[in-house]
Amino acid sequence: MTKRTRLTSLVTLGCITALLALPQIQAHAQDKISAEEARAIAVDAYLYFYPLVSMDITRLQSTNIEPGKEFAKGPMNMFVSVPEYPPADLKVVVRVNFDTLYSVAWLDLTKEPLIVSAPDTDGRYYLLPMLDMWTDVFASPGWRTTGTQAPEGARMTAFVIENAMHLKHYTIRCILTGVLLAWAAHAAADAEPTYVGRAQCATCHAEENARWSGSHHDLAMQEASDTSVLGDFDDARFEQFGVTSRFYRQDGVFMVRTEGPDGALHDYPIKYTFGVYPLQQYLIAFPGGRLQALDIAWDSRPEAEGGQRWMHLHPDDPVRHDDVLHWTGPNLNWNFMCADCHSTNLRKGYDPASDSYHSTWSEIDVSCEACHGPGSRHLEWAAATGRGETSDIPEYGLTVRFDERAGVAWRIDPDTGLPKRSKPRTSAKEIHVCARCHSRRSQMTDDMVAGQPFLDGFQPALLTEGLYYPDGQMQDEVYVWGSFLQSKMHQAGVTCSDCHDPHAADLRVPGGDATCVQCHAPARYASTAHHFHPPDSRGASCIECHMPPTTFMVVDARHDHSFRIPRPDLSLTMGTPNACTQCHADQTDAWAARHTATWYGEAPQPLAQSAQAMQAARAGHPAAGQMLQAIAANPAQPAITRATALQALADYPDNAMLTQVQQSLNSPDPLLRLGALHALATLGPTQRRLAVPLLGDANKAIRIEAARLLAGLPTEAFTPQEKERLAQGIEEYIAVQTFNAERPEAQVNLGVLYADLGRYQEAEQAYRQAIAQQPQFVPASVNLALLLSERGQEPAAERLLRQGLTRNPDSADLHHALGLSLVRQQRLESALVALAKAAELAPNNLRYGYVHAVALQANDQIAAAIQVLERLDQQSPANLDILSALVNYHRQIGEDAKALEYARRLPQQTPANPAARSP
Repeated sequence: MTKRTRLTSLVTLGCITALLALPQIQAHAQDKISAEEARAIAVDAYLYFYPLVSMDITRLQSTNIEPGKEFAKGPMNMFVSVPEYPPADLKVVVRVNFDTLYSVAWLDLTKEPLIVSAPDTDGRYYLLPMLDMWTDVFASPGWRTTGTQAPEGARMTAFVIENAMHLKHYTIRCILTGVLLAWAAHAAADAEPTYVGRAQCATCHAEENARWSGSHHDLAMQEASDTSVLGDFDDARFEQFGVTSRFYRQDGVFMVRTEGPDGALHDYPIKYTFGVYPLQQYLIAFPGGRLQALDIAWDSRPEAEGGQRWMHLHPDDPVRHDDVLHWTGPNLNWNFMCADCHSTNLRKGYDPASDSYHSTWSEIDVSCEACHGPGSRHLEWAAATGRGETSDIPEYGLTVRFDERAGVAWRIDPDTGLPKRSKPRTSAKEIHVCARCHSRRSQMTDDMVAGQPFLDGFQPALLTEGLYYPDGQMQDEVYVWGSFLQSKMHQAGVTCSDCHDPHAADLRVPGGDATCVQCHAPARYASTAHHFHPPDSRGASCIECHMPPTTFMVVDARHDHSFRIPRPDLSLTMGTPNACTQCHADQTDAWAARHTATWYGEAPQPLAQSAQAMQAARAGHPAAGQMLQAIAANPAQPAITRATALQALADYPDNAMLTQVQQSLNSPDPLLRLGALHALATLGPTQRRLAVPLLGDANKAIRIEAARLLAGLPTEAFTPQEKERLAQGIEEYIAVQTFNAERPEAQVNLGVLYADLGRYQEAEQAYRQAIAQQPQFVPASVNLALLLSERGQEPAAERLLRQGLTRNPDSADLHHALGLSLVRQQRLESALVALAKAAELAPNNLRYGYVHAVALQANDQIAAAIQVLERLDQQSPANLDILSALVNYHRQIGEDAKALEYARRLPQQTPANPAARSP
């Protein structure tokens, strides 16, 4: 026996002894093993076992695949011969010989020895290295060691027989490897699962894999190639706003010559395609690991529908090369804006120190584990059950089980004639998984797998102004989730896969309204008695009437998933869109409202009530507070609508509001808890202490919002446990902002937090970092100027604001902040100029107009102040500040009759407010 063999045998026996002794060691660990010894044992065990686990994962990835599908991969105990040289980009091993033909086999010696034979090659060179599970080469038959001739009278050389000692040794190793892996799996039952790749899934789930192949998820992102690129790169040219871009091929590489970050034309290779239909974008690599999405996209619709052309995603808005919306700018950066939803197991990998990305993924597209979670433990479960063993791995080894539709049917309720779920849906696992990408949200971490609560990894946008209309219809690109949560479908228990095939990423029953009639009886709904339109017309379509589309990115029509009935009556008072006049563009909302009233009678009130409350809040109406409280307290309203009402109540504080907020902070629904926290933002320290219990919430989005509210409050009244939780929450908040540290929004958030904590130097540093990242990001300059002012550096604040105005001369926020700075310096004449400019640039900002009027009055220009206020009063007749100022200013100039006229309107606006009493 050689020294190497002897040493290896000793290692093997040592492992067996350690395994046999394991229970005894565990039983007496506290008595006989110190922490240092335990650590040393753990390190040794890790170093010994890790190669076994790693190699077995490699084995699984290499053998659960049909031969010929991937280089040198195929089933166990079979040589997979590769009839061509390895490609230059092969990464199966660290380095291969690119002038060598390979045959590879994984051998299972756990049950019996195997004979590996080779023919007489008549002197031709070959090598047959045999590796164990530690990747040690224990034998290497071939030209150099055993020769190439078969023994006399034989056609084959049986190397296993002639190397019996090594075979026996290898067999022991394989058996031991199986024992070790089984033990390691049991010992690490709670360890984090790992990603294994779609090929592993496809071996058992062939039907699902077939449906997924070619889907939008499959084609979400691809390497640029002849098969993936849809656009015309045959020396095509596209002109937009004086810039002519050229799309061409060079040495087989797809290229574009277009405007770069310096405003000059440059040639860029296309690295990846992004999306497939109805448009395809292209990603271009930049220094620092950045990928940028070109804003000239290929319209992939058929030519008959206007497609098969290049188009600009900002067709009506010239975007300068130094604009954040330019394709080389931060708002079209793939790493931050897009990556997480187009690849599997995406790790952004931003490094603030070098301002660079090291983004990685396990699969380039939206593959199985993007939705089902990492699959290593599921493979363990499948392997155990395949051997006929009973596995103690819970939930089939999945991080999330989509079982909400199991055994469920939708039937017509005889009492209502409406579809009803056979049993209530008691969870939202599927919706949470889909919402990760199909929602408007900000990402807090990429260390999250499917199955974790949505609010533990993301901060969702509520139904706020600019994103949604007052009645909840989508206004901006909000990606379905927020709309769906408002729907009666959601309240009835519908989940995403009731309508959508999650593997094909298409409707379960494609084609018009076919999906709808799975549950909604055609006899009742596909009739003129219901829709009052000719059959097969747009007006007879469920989708056109109840899911009206809004077009984004020029050609991408997104359907509203709130499944609402058309409400032209709300359009009359709120300017909201409705399906009727979207189709009948030549008619008015009043015309449509008359028809719907004739056909259907009085419209349902709950939607009208919430829409009216949101509209009143956006207009600053004093009565909005009571209206919002009614919505927040109404369990019949969707949770996201109630949460939005709570958020809006921040501008309407009173005792009743505080009672409603307290109740919502204790709600089992996380959206209501989040909305209630938003409502505390404008209140004082005593009221904000109501957020303390939520420092221990199960959802990260709620914990960090509570910490943000409580940061900077005096901690004398906090218990030691509360102080500890607050410190943890603040660190978690900082970690979330650091995760997004490449964005000025995150830096401003850090600046505000540090200022609240009295860490002024760090606050200033964060604000300056935000300005350096995006000089056009106005909040950073405004907040830093305020910080400097509060620190007694008013001249420095003024200089900063004027510098900001050189970059952003039309920023009303900067002009307003400069005006306030000049007021603080008692330079009222100059302040009036800046405040007037702010009001001019933002005529709908009532606060800017009001402050301008107050400054005019302070400068003895009361008539001019009244003129400004009267204009504002026409915009917002219910604003208390404006009405009160008009009363006071008319009194000052002796116009008592006019003052009385405005005073009489005060109690009409706030009848419950004793301070608003007319003389």
